[in-house]
Amino acid sequence: MKKLLAFIAVFGMLTLGASYQSVAQEETADQATTEETVDTATMEEAADTATVEEQTAAPEEEATEEPKSLHKQIKQKFIEGGPAFMGIVLLCLIFGLAIAIERIIYLNLATTNSKKLLSKIEDALAEGGIEAAKEVCRNTRGPVASIFYQGLDRSDEGIEVVEKSVVSYGSVQMGLLERGITWISLFIAVAPMLGFMGTVIGMIGAFDSIQAAGDISPTLVAGGIKVALLTTVSGLIVAVILQIFYNYIVSKIDAIVNDMEDASISLIDILVKHNLKK
Repeated sequence: MKKLLAFIAVFGMLTLGASYQSVAQEETADQATTEETVDTATMEEAADTATVEEQTAAPEEEATEEPKSLHKQIKQKFIEGGPAFMGIVLLCLIFGLAIAIERIIYLNLATTNSKKLLSKIEDALAEGGIEAAKEVCRNTRGPVASIFYQGLDRSDEGIEVVEKSVVSYGSVQMGLLERGITWISLFIAVAPMLGFMGTVIGMIGAFDSIQAAGDISPTLVAGGIKVALLTTVSGLIVAVILQIFYNYIVSKIDAIVNDMEDASISLIDILVKHNLKK
């Protein structure tokens, strides 16, 4: 009996120990599974976060890597300003620049070394007379040579007639030099006025949008003011560019006219000396 009780006690202790060990193993397995699940979830969250950050950073990188060129920016502002007034302002710039470039080329071709020409005329008068001097003027381009030719052509009528001829033909040459610059001054005046007109129309459109919406929205006001300012800026830029060319052309004309007047006086002196030698 005692042996049976001892056997039962030992068996019970073994069974209890085995069950306790199995429970401990199951708890350990559950903890490991839980830790693995937590680690997996953490890794998935980290991966999702990294993906979102990459997706968010990608547009920013593209935006920083692809800035708009100056040509595209000007084109965009031109469209935003409205093709009606911006187109007219652009035409003013094109026509004004065309006339200015034509005048600059003409004036540069009309520039003559008057001192060298006077020296040639004086030598020709001494060697071959009036006809040789006229031939020198025919072979020289520019308004100074044309004025000299007119004066030499009437040298046999007296010095007073030569002076009147030089003065009269000098006025004609001055008119040829100044031809077309009034159009440049017109475009200089018209371009800002067109810009201001676009400004007024843009403001009217902004107030119409506010009235239609029934509320003062910053977006509506900003859009109208933006269009207005773009037309004004474009008109002022055109005026500034054309004004620079206009001032250069006027200064060039003044220099040529002063050179013509000085050379004409020298020509009269040369003719007087030539007549005295006769």
